[in-house]
Amino acid sequence: MRLIDIEEAEQLSLKEVQQLYREYVNSSQVSLMRSFGFGRELVERAEGCYLYLKDGRRITDLTGGVGVLNHGHNHPRILEARRRFAERRRMEVHKTYFSPYLAALSHNLAQILPGDLDHAFFPNSGAESIEGAVKCAYKYHRGKRGTVLRATTAFHGKLLGSGGLTAAQGHSFSFPTIPGIADFEYDDLDSVREAVAAHSGDVYALLIEPFSASTMRQCSEEFLLGLRALCDQEDIVLIYDEIYTGWGKTGSMFHFTRYEGLVPDILCTSKALGGGKSSISGFVVRGPVYRRAYDNLGDALLQTTSTTYYGFGEENATAIEAVRIAVEDDYPARARDIEAILAPGLERIAKAFPDDVADVRGSGALWGLFLQGNPGLVESMLKLVPGGLSKDPGFRNKLLASAFLQAMYEDHGIYLYYTLNGDHPVVIGPPLVTPPDEIRRCLEAIEATLSIGVGKLVRRFLKQKVSHLW
Repeated sequence: MRLIDIEEAEQLSLKEVQQLYREYVNSSQVSLMRSFGFGRELVERAEGCYLYLKDGRRITDLTGGVGVLNHGHNHPRILEARRRFAERRRMEVHKTYFSPYLAALSHNLAQILPGDLDHAFFPNSGAESIEGAVKCAYKYHRGKRGTVLRATTAFHGKLLGSGGLTAAQGHSFSFPTIPGIADFEYDDLDSVREAVAAHSGDVYALLIEPFSASTMRQCSEEFLLGLRALCDQEDIVLIYDEIYTGWGKTGSMFHFTRYEGLVPDILCTSKALGGGKSSISGFVVRGPVYRRAYDNLGDALLQTTSTTYYGFGEENATAIEAVRIAVEDDYPARARDIEAILAPGLERIAKAFPDDVADVRGSGALWGLFLQGNPGLVESMLKLVPGGLSKDPGFRNKLLASAFLQAMYEDHGIYLYYTLNGDHPVVIGPPLVTPPDEIRRCLEAIEATLSIGVGKLVRRFLKQKVSHLW
Protein backbone atom coordinates (compact mmCIF):
# COMPACT_ATOMS: atom_id res chain seq x y z
CA MET A 1 0.00 0.00 0.00
CA ARG A 2 1.36 3.41 -1.01
CA LEU A 3 -0.44 6.58 0.04
CA ILE A 4 0.03 9.94 -1.70
CA ASP A 5 0.71 12.81 0.70
CA ILE A 6 -0.27 16.44 0.14
CA GLU A 7 3.14 17.53 -1.10
CA GLU A 8 3.24 14.73 -3.67
CA ALA A 9 -0.33 15.47 -4.76
CA GLU A 10 0.63 19.08 -5.48
CA GLN A 11 3.49 17.88 -7.68
CA LEU A 12 1.38 15.56 -9.87
CA SER A 13 1.44 16.34 -13.58
CA LEU A 14 -1.76 16.89 -15.55
CA LYS A 15 -1.31 13.49 -17.18
CA GLU A 16 -0.90 11.83 -13.79
CA VAL A 17 -3.98 13.56 -12.38
CA GLN A 18 -6.07 12.52 -15.36
CA GLN A 19 -4.87 8.95 -15.04
CA LEU A 20 -5.82 8.86 -11.35
CA TYR A 21 -9.26 10.22 -12.30
CA ARG A 22 -9.62 7.46 -14.87
CA GLU A 23 -8.63 4.77 -12.38
CA TYR A 24 -10.29 5.98 -9.17
CA VAL A 25 -12.89 8.68 -9.97
CA ASN A 26 -14.62 8.42 -13.36
CA SER A 27 -12.89 7.74 -16.66
CA SER A 28 -15.81 9.12 -18.68
CA GLN A 29 -15.58 12.40 -16.79
CA VAL A 30 -12.08 12.88 -18.16
CA SER A 31 -13.22 12.19 -21.71
CA LEU A 32 -16.30 14.41 -21.39
CA MET A 33 -14.47 17.39 -19.95
CA ARG A 34 -11.77 17.16 -22.61
CA SER A 35 -14.42 16.82 -25.31
CA PHE A 36 -15.84 20.21 -24.35
CA GLY A 37 -12.48 21.89 -24.05
CA PHE A 38 -11.96 21.77 -20.28
CA GLY A 39 -9.57 19.98 -17.93
CA ARG A 40 -6.43 20.58 -19.97
CA GLU A 41 -4.43 22.58 -17.40
CA LEU A 42 -3.72 22.56 -13.68
CA VAL A 43 -4.09 25.61 -11.45
CA GLU A 44 -1.17 26.62 -9.22
CA ARG A 45 -3.05 29.21 -7.16
CA ALA A 46 -6.05 31.51 -7.28
CA GLU A 47 -6.79 34.99 -6.00
CA GLY A 48 -9.72 37.33 -6.55
CA CYS A 49 -10.91 36.83 -10.13
CA TYR A 50 -7.60 35.33 -11.31
CA LEU A 51 -6.30 31.80 -11.80
CA TYR A 52 -2.53 31.30 -12.03
CA LEU A 53 -1.78 28.15 -14.02
CA LYS A 54 1.21 25.89 -13.52
CA ASP A 55 2.50 26.87 -16.96
CA GLY A 56 2.75 30.51 -15.80
CA ARG A 57 -0.34 31.93 -17.49
CA ARG A 58 -2.86 34.11 -15.67
CA ILE A 59 -6.53 33.47 -16.50
CA THR A 60 -9.34 35.88 -15.69
CA ASP A 61 -12.03 33.72 -14.08
CA LEU A 62 -15.44 35.26 -14.77
CA THR A 63 -17.39 32.09 -13.98
CA GLY A 64 -17.94 33.23 -10.41
CA GLY A 65 -17.44 29.61 -9.41
CA VAL A 66 -20.97 28.91 -10.67
CA GLY A 67 -22.36 31.06 -7.87
CA VAL A 68 -19.82 30.13 -5.20
CA LEU A 69 -17.29 32.92 -5.66
CA ASN A 70 -19.08 36.20 -5.01
CA HIS A 71 -16.08 36.95 -2.74
CA GLY A 72 -13.60 35.74 -5.36
CA HIS A 73 -10.89 33.16 -4.79
CA ASN A 74 -9.21 33.18 -1.38
CA HIS A 75 -10.62 36.43 -0.01
CA PRO A 76 -8.12 37.62 2.65
CA ARG A 77 -10.76 38.12 5.34
CA ILE A 78 -12.13 34.62 4.74
CA LEU A 79 -8.63 33.12 4.94
CA GLU A 80 -7.93 35.03 8.14
CA ALA A 81 -11.17 33.82 9.77
CA ARG A 82 -10.31 30.21 8.99
CA ARG A 83 -6.68 30.64 10.09
CA ARG A 84 -7.82 32.13 13.39
CA PHE A 85 -10.30 29.29 13.97
CA ALA A 86 -7.59 26.67 13.41
CA GLU A 87 -4.91 28.52 15.34
CA ARG A 88 -7.13 28.76 18.43
CA ARG A 89 -7.98 25.05 18.24
CA ARG A 90 -11.71 25.72 18.26
CA MET A 91 -14.05 22.73 18.55
CA GLU A 92 -15.34 21.61 15.17
CA VAL A 93 -18.41 19.51 15.94
CA HIS A 94 -20.15 17.90 18.91
CA LYS A 95 -23.91 17.57 19.01
CA THR A 96 -24.32 17.75 22.77
CA TYR A 97 -22.60 21.15 23.06
CA PHE A 98 -24.20 24.32 21.77
CA SER A 99 -22.23 26.12 19.04
CA PRO A 100 -21.66 29.88 19.39
CA TYR A 101 -20.91 30.01 15.66
CA LEU A 102 -24.19 28.40 14.67
CA ALA A 103 -26.08 30.67 17.07
CA ALA A 104 -24.38 33.79 15.73
CA LEU A 105 -24.87 32.84 12.07
CA SER A 106 -28.56 32.15 12.66
CA HIS A 107 -28.93 35.52 14.37
CA ASN A 108 -27.15 37.33 11.53
CA LEU A 109 -29.37 35.85 8.84
CA ALA A 110 -32.47 36.80 10.81
CA GLN A 111 -31.18 40.39 11.00
CA ILE A 112 -30.58 40.57 7.25
CA LEU A 113 -33.73 38.84 6.00
CA PRO A 114 -37.13 40.54 5.94
CA GLY A 115 -40.20 39.69 8.00
CA ASP A 116 -40.09 36.75 10.38
CA LEU A 117 -37.60 34.61 8.48
CA ASP A 118 -35.77 33.86 11.70
CA HIS A 119 -35.20 30.11 12.21
CA ALA A 120 -32.17 28.69 10.39
CA PHE A 121 -30.69 25.26 9.76
CA PHE A 122 -27.31 24.70 8.09
CA PRO A 123 -26.59 21.47 6.15
CA ASN A 124 -23.77 21.12 3.61
CA SER A 125 -25.11 21.52 0.09
CA GLY A 126 -27.80 23.43 -1.74
CA ALA A 127 -29.58 20.20 -2.62
CA GLU A 128 -29.75 19.30 1.07
CA SER A 129 -31.24 22.70 1.90
CA ILE A 130 -33.95 22.11 -0.73
CA GLU A 131 -34.78 18.71 0.71
CA GLY A 132 -34.76 20.12 4.23
CA ALA A 133 -37.14 22.90 3.20
CA VAL A 134 -39.57 20.54 1.47
CA LYS A 135 -39.39 18.18 4.45
CA CYS A 136 -40.24 21.06 6.78
CA ALA A 137 -43.23 22.02 4.62
CA TYR A 138 -44.49 18.44 4.64
CA LYS A 139 -44.12 18.27 8.41
CA TYR A 140 -45.89 21.63 8.78
CA HIS A 141 -48.98 19.99 7.26
CA ARG A 142 -48.42 16.89 9.42
CA GLY A 143 -48.35 14.63 6.39
CA LYS A 144 -51.97 15.36 5.52
CA ARG A 145 -51.10 16.82 2.10
CA GLY A 146 -49.17 15.03 -0.62
CA THR A 147 -48.40 17.40 -3.52
CA VAL A 148 -45.43 19.71 -4.06
CA LEU A 149 -45.43 22.11 -7.02
CA ARG A 150 -42.33 23.07 -9.01
CA ALA A 151 -41.83 25.16 -12.13
CA THR A 152 -41.24 23.55 -15.51
CA THR A 153 -38.10 25.69 -15.58
CA ALA A 154 -36.34 24.56 -12.42
CA PHE A 155 -33.00 23.37 -11.15
CA HIS A 156 -32.88 22.39 -7.47
CA GLY A 157 -30.11 19.79 -7.25
CA LYS A 158 -29.26 16.18 -8.08
CA LEU A 159 -30.09 14.16 -4.98
CA LEU A 160 -33.06 11.80 -5.27
CA GLY A 161 -35.49 14.34 -3.83
CA SER A 162 -34.01 17.55 -5.22
CA GLY A 163 -33.35 15.81 -8.54
CA GLY A 164 -37.03 14.97 -8.83
CA LEU A 165 -37.87 18.59 -8.06
CA THR A 166 -35.57 19.66 -10.89
CA ALA A 167 -37.52 19.90 -14.15
CA ALA A 168 -36.65 17.38 -16.88
CA GLN A 169 -33.47 18.39 -18.69
CA GLY A 170 -33.12 15.54 -21.16
CA HIS A 171 -31.05 13.33 -18.88
CA SER A 172 -30.66 9.76 -20.06
CA PHE A 173 -31.63 8.13 -16.76
CA SER A 174 -34.57 8.59 -14.40
CA PHE A 175 -34.09 8.05 -10.68
CA PRO A 176 -36.85 7.44 -8.14
CA THR A 177 -37.83 10.51 -6.15
CA ILE A 178 -40.35 11.83 -3.65
CA PRO A 179 -44.00 11.31 -4.62
CA GLY A 180 -46.54 13.94 -5.57
CA ILE A 181 -44.49 16.33 -7.73
CA ALA A 182 -46.61 18.47 -10.08
CA ASP A 183 -45.70 21.26 -12.52
CA PHE A 184 -46.63 24.85 -13.29
CA GLU A 185 -45.27 27.26 -15.90
CA TYR A 186 -42.55 29.60 -14.72
CA ASP A 187 -43.73 33.18 -14.15
CA ASP A 188 -47.32 32.27 -15.11
CA LEU A 189 -49.75 32.86 -12.26
CA ASP A 190 -52.72 31.35 -14.12
CA SER A 191 -50.72 28.13 -14.53
CA VAL A 192 -50.07 28.05 -10.78
CA ARG A 193 -53.76 28.59 -10.04
CA GLU A 194 -54.66 25.72 -12.37
CA ALA A 195 -52.14 23.41 -10.68
CA VAL A 196 -53.40 24.31 -7.22
CA ALA A 197 -57.01 23.76 -8.32
CA ALA A 198 -56.12 20.42 -9.89
CA HIS A 199 -54.76 19.28 -6.52
CA SER A 200 -57.32 21.08 -4.40
CA GLY A 201 -56.44 21.03 -0.72
CA ASP A 202 -53.48 18.68 -1.24
CA VAL A 203 -50.57 21.06 -2.03
CA TYR A 204 -48.17 21.35 0.91
CA ALA A 205 -45.35 23.30 -0.77
CA LEU A 206 -44.54 25.39 -3.81
CA LEU A 207 -40.90 25.72 -4.88
CA ILE A 208 -39.67 28.54 -7.13
CA GLU A 209 -36.44 30.27 -8.17
CA PRO A 210 -37.19 34.02 -8.27
CA PHE A 211 -34.29 34.20 -10.74
CA SER A 212 -33.51 31.06 -12.75
CA ALA A 213 -29.75 30.82 -13.21
CA SER A 214 -30.22 27.96 -15.71
CA THR A 215 -32.28 30.06 -18.12
CA MET A 216 -31.55 33.66 -17.03
CA ARG A 217 -35.27 34.23 -16.63
CA GLN A 218 -36.72 36.05 -13.65
CA CYS A 219 -40.15 36.18 -12.07
CA SER A 220 -42.04 39.43 -12.30
CA GLU A 221 -43.01 41.32 -9.15
CA GLU A 222 -46.66 40.79 -10.06
CA PHE A 223 -46.14 37.02 -10.27
CA LEU A 224 -44.27 36.77 -6.97
CA LEU A 225 -46.84 38.90 -5.12
CA GLY A 226 -49.67 36.86 -6.67
CA LEU A 227 -47.91 33.66 -5.66
CA ARG A 228 -47.56 34.91 -2.09
CA ALA A 229 -51.27 35.78 -1.93
CA LEU A 230 -52.32 32.42 -3.38
CA CYS A 231 -50.10 30.48 -0.96
CA ASP A 232 -51.54 32.47 1.95
CA GLN A 233 -55.06 31.73 0.76
CA GLU A 234 -54.41 27.99 0.36
CA ASP A 235 -52.03 27.60 3.33
CA ILE A 236 -49.24 26.42 1.01
CA VAL A 237 -45.64 26.72 2.22
CA LEU A 238 -43.85 28.99 -0.26
CA ILE A 239 -40.15 28.10 -0.75
CA TYR A 240 -37.68 30.33 -2.59
CA ASP A 241 -34.54 28.74 -4.02
CA GLU A 242 -31.87 31.46 -3.96
CA ILE A 243 -28.97 29.04 -3.72
CA TYR A 244 -27.21 30.66 -6.70
CA THR A 245 -28.56 34.21 -6.57
CA GLY A 246 -28.10 35.03 -2.89
CA TRP A 247 -25.62 37.40 -1.29
CA GLY A 248 -25.78 40.17 -3.85
CA LYS A 249 -25.30 38.33 -7.13
CA THR A 250 -28.23 39.82 -9.06
CA GLY A 251 -28.12 43.32 -7.56
CA SER A 252 -30.01 42.89 -4.28
CA MET A 253 -28.95 40.89 -1.24
CA PHE A 254 -31.37 38.20 -2.41
CA HIS A 255 -33.22 38.55 -5.68
CA PHE A 256 -36.63 38.67 -3.99
CA THR A 257 -35.61 41.41 -1.54
CA ARG A 258 -35.84 44.03 -4.28
CA TYR A 259 -39.61 43.82 -3.88
CA GLU A 260 -41.01 45.54 -0.80
CA GLY A 261 -43.00 43.38 1.58
CA LEU A 262 -42.33 40.09 -0.20
CA VAL A 263 -41.39 37.26 2.19
CA PRO A 264 -41.36 33.50 1.45
CA ASP A 265 -42.10 30.93 4.13
CA ILE A 266 -38.70 29.28 3.60
CA LEU A 267 -35.56 30.61 1.90
CA CYS A 268 -32.82 28.26 0.66
CA THR A 269 -29.28 29.58 0.31
CA SER A 270 -25.83 28.11 -0.31
CA LYS A 271 -22.89 28.64 -2.69
CA ALA A 272 -21.57 32.14 -1.78
CA LEU A 273 -22.70 31.65 1.83
CA GLY A 274 -19.42 29.76 2.34
CA GLY A 275 -17.24 32.58 1.03
CA GLY A 276 -15.66 30.31 -1.57
CA LYS A 277 -13.93 28.21 1.10
CA SER A 278 -16.67 26.43 3.01
CA SER A 279 -19.25 23.80 2.02
CA ILE A 280 -22.35 25.10 3.76
CA SER A 281 -25.98 25.78 2.92
CA GLY A 282 -28.94 26.99 4.88
CA PHE A 283 -32.70 27.10 4.87
CA VAL A 284 -34.34 29.87 6.87
CA VAL A 285 -37.94 29.40 7.98
CA ARG A 286 -40.59 31.85 9.15
CA GLY A 287 -41.14 31.45 12.87
CA PRO A 288 -44.80 30.30 12.76
CA VAL A 289 -44.03 27.67 10.10
CA TYR A 290 -41.00 26.37 11.94
CA ARG A 291 -42.70 26.23 15.32
CA ARG A 292 -45.64 24.26 13.96
CA ALA A 293 -43.31 21.81 12.20
CA TYR A 294 -40.56 21.14 14.72
CA ASP A 295 -40.71 23.24 17.87
CA ASN A 296 -41.72 20.58 20.38
CA LEU A 297 -39.75 18.10 22.44
CA GLY A 298 -40.76 15.10 20.34
CA ASP A 299 -39.74 16.63 16.99
CA ALA A 300 -36.88 18.95 17.96
CA LEU A 301 -34.28 16.69 16.31
CA LEU A 302 -36.44 15.59 13.38
CA GLN A 303 -35.45 18.57 11.22
CA THR A 304 -31.96 17.31 10.45
CA THR A 305 -31.04 16.41 6.89
CA SER A 306 -27.47 15.49 7.83
CA THR A 307 -26.86 15.05 11.54
CA THR A 308 -23.11 14.37 11.48
CA TYR A 309 -21.94 17.54 9.73
CA TYR A 310 -24.75 19.94 10.53
CA GLY A 311 -23.35 23.04 12.18
CA PHE A 312 -19.66 22.26 11.56
CA GLY A 313 -17.74 24.92 13.50
CA GLU A 314 -15.29 26.16 10.87
CA GLU A 315 -17.97 26.17 8.18
CA ASN A 316 -20.24 28.35 10.33
CA ALA A 317 -17.39 30.65 11.32
CA THR A 318 -16.47 31.05 7.64
CA ALA A 319 -20.08 31.85 6.75
CA ILE A 320 -20.27 34.48 9.50
CA GLU A 321 -17.35 36.31 7.91
CA ALA A 322 -18.68 35.82 4.37
CA VAL A 323 -22.02 37.35 5.32
CA ARG A 324 -20.36 40.30 7.08
CA ILE A 325 -18.23 41.00 4.00
CA ALA A 326 -21.27 40.90 1.71
CA VAL A 327 -23.04 43.43 3.93
CA GLU A 328 -20.11 45.69 4.82
CA ASP A 329 -18.72 45.85 1.27
CA ASP A 330 -22.23 46.24 -0.18
CA TYR A 331 -22.13 43.34 -2.61
CA PRO A 332 -25.53 44.21 -4.13
CA ALA A 333 -24.15 47.62 -5.14
CA ARG A 334 -21.06 45.95 -6.60
CA ALA A 335 -23.31 43.72 -8.70
CA ARG A 336 -25.25 46.73 -9.93
CA ASP A 337 -21.98 48.44 -10.88
CA ILE A 338 -21.03 45.38 -12.91
CA GLU A 339 -24.47 45.38 -14.54
CA ALA A 340 -24.01 49.02 -15.53
CA ILE A 341 -21.10 47.87 -17.71
CA LEU A 342 -22.28 44.42 -18.79
CA ALA A 343 -25.91 45.11 -19.69
CA PRO A 344 -25.40 47.87 -22.30
CA GLY A 345 -22.27 46.16 -23.62
CA LEU A 346 -24.00 42.81 -24.20
CA GLU A 347 -27.05 44.48 -25.72
CA ARG A 348 -24.81 46.38 -28.15
CA ILE A 349 -23.03 43.14 -29.07
CA ALA A 350 -26.35 41.35 -29.66
CA LYS A 351 -27.44 44.06 -32.08
CA ALA A 352 -24.07 43.94 -33.85
CA PHE A 353 -24.21 40.13 -34.33
CA PRO A 354 -27.90 39.26 -34.90
CA ASP A 355 -27.06 36.06 -36.80
CA ASP A 356 -24.91 34.69 -33.99
CA VAL A 357 -26.60 35.97 -30.82
CA ALA A 358 -30.18 34.93 -30.24
CA ASP A 359 -30.60 36.79 -26.95
CA VAL A 360 -28.87 38.25 -23.90
CA ARG A 361 -30.51 38.51 -20.50
CA GLY A 362 -29.61 38.63 -16.86
CA SER A 363 -29.39 40.82 -13.78
CA GLY A 364 -26.60 42.29 -11.68
CA ALA A 365 -23.45 40.21 -12.14
CA LEU A 366 -25.19 37.21 -13.74
CA TRP A 367 -25.81 37.29 -17.51
CA GLY A 368 -26.43 34.77 -20.25
CA LEU A 369 -25.34 35.01 -23.88
CA PHE A 370 -27.56 32.77 -26.03
CA LEU A 371 -25.76 31.75 -29.20
CA GLN A 372 -27.19 30.56 -32.49
CA GLY A 373 -25.63 29.50 -35.76
CA ASN A 374 -26.43 28.38 -39.27
CA PRO A 375 -28.51 25.21 -38.68
CA GLY A 376 -27.26 23.45 -41.79
CA LEU A 377 -23.64 24.09 -40.94
CA VAL A 378 -23.97 22.88 -37.37
CA GLU A 379 -25.99 19.81 -38.33
CA SER A 380 -23.39 18.78 -40.89
CA MET A 381 -20.65 19.10 -38.30
CA LEU A 382 -22.53 16.90 -35.85
CA LYS A 383 -21.64 13.98 -38.10
CA LEU A 384 -18.07 14.29 -36.82
CA VAL A 385 -19.17 13.74 -33.22
CA PRO A 386 -19.41 10.33 -31.49
CA GLY A 387 -23.00 9.07 -31.32
CA GLY A 388 -23.24 9.18 -27.54
CA LEU A 389 -22.70 12.93 -27.55
CA SER A 390 -24.64 13.86 -30.68
CA LYS A 391 -27.76 12.11 -29.38
CA ASP A 392 -27.91 14.57 -26.49
CA PRO A 393 -30.89 16.88 -27.32
CA GLY A 394 -28.95 19.85 -25.96
CA PHE A 395 -25.73 19.00 -27.78
CA ARG A 396 -26.18 21.61 -30.52
CA ASN A 397 -26.28 24.47 -28.03
CA LYS A 398 -23.47 22.90 -26.01
CA LEU A 399 -21.33 22.68 -29.14
CA LEU A 400 -21.87 26.35 -29.99
CA ALA A 401 -21.13 27.40 -26.43
CA SER A 402 -18.03 25.18 -26.16
CA ALA A 403 -16.55 26.53 -29.39
CA PHE A 404 -17.08 30.07 -28.19
CA LEU A 405 -15.70 29.37 -24.71
CA GLN A 406 -12.59 27.73 -26.10
CA ALA A 407 -11.80 30.78 -28.22
CA MET A 408 -12.37 33.14 -25.28
CA TYR A 409 -10.06 31.04 -23.14
CA GLU A 410 -7.29 30.39 -25.66
CA ASP A 411 -7.27 33.76 -27.41
CA HIS A 412 -8.05 36.09 -24.53
CA GLY A 413 -7.35 34.20 -21.29
CA ILE A 414 -10.93 34.66 -20.10
CA TYR A 415 -12.72 31.76 -18.44
CA LEU A 416 -16.52 31.58 -18.83
CA TYR A 417 -18.88 28.60 -18.73
CA TYR A 418 -22.23 27.42 -20.05
CA THR A 419 -25.12 26.07 -18.01
CA LEU A 420 -25.67 22.32 -18.00
CA ASN A 421 -29.42 22.90 -17.77
CA GLY A 422 -31.94 24.97 -19.68
CA ASP A 423 -30.84 26.24 -23.10
CA HIS A 424 -27.11 26.16 -22.21
CA PRO A 425 -26.30 29.87 -22.53
CA VAL A 426 -22.76 31.13 -22.14
CA VAL A 427 -22.67 32.62 -18.64
CA ILE A 428 -20.83 35.77 -17.65
CA GLY A 429 -21.04 35.70 -13.85
CA PRO A 430 -17.96 37.44 -12.45
CA PRO A 431 -17.04 37.51 -8.77
CA LEU A 432 -18.23 40.71 -7.13
CA VAL A 433 -14.61 41.70 -6.50
CA THR A 434 -13.79 41.82 -10.22
CA PRO A 435 -12.19 45.11 -11.37
CA PRO A 436 -14.32 47.12 -13.86
CA ASP A 437 -11.52 47.02 -16.44
CA GLU A 438 -11.77 43.21 -16.54
CA ILE A 439 -15.51 43.46 -17.28
CA ARG A 440 -14.77 45.85 -20.14
CA ARG A 441 -11.99 43.58 -21.43
CA CYS A 442 -14.44 40.67 -21.39
CA LEU A 443 -16.88 42.62 -23.58
CA GLU A 444 -14.08 43.47 -26.02
CA ALA A 445 -13.07 39.80 -26.13
CA ILE A 446 -16.66 38.66 -26.74
CA GLU A 447 -16.94 41.08 -29.65
CA ALA A 448 -13.60 39.98 -31.11
CA THR A 449 -14.55 36.31 -30.76
CA LEU A 450 -17.93 36.75 -32.43
CA SER A 451 -16.23 38.67 -35.24
CA ILE A 452 -14.56 35.38 -36.23
CA GLY A 453 -18.03 33.90 -36.87
CA VAL A 454 -19.76 31.11 -34.98
CA GLY A 455 -19.34 28.73 -37.93
CA LYS A 456 -15.57 29.19 -37.97
CA LEU A 457 -15.42 28.82 -34.21
CA VAL A 458 -17.22 25.48 -34.43
CA ARG A 459 -14.92 24.27 -37.23
CA ARG A 460 -11.85 25.23 -35.20
CA PHE A 461 -13.22 23.55 -32.08
CA LEU A 462 -14.14 20.29 -33.82
CA LYS A 463 -10.88 20.17 -35.74
CA GLN A 464 -8.94 20.30 -32.49
CA LYS A 465 -11.17 17.79 -30.74
CA VAL A 466 -11.20 15.33 -33.62
CA SER A 467 -7.42 15.42 -33.93
CA HIS A 468 -6.88 15.02 -30.18
CA LEU A 469 -9.75 12.86 -29.03
CA TRP A 470 -11.95 11.33 -31.68
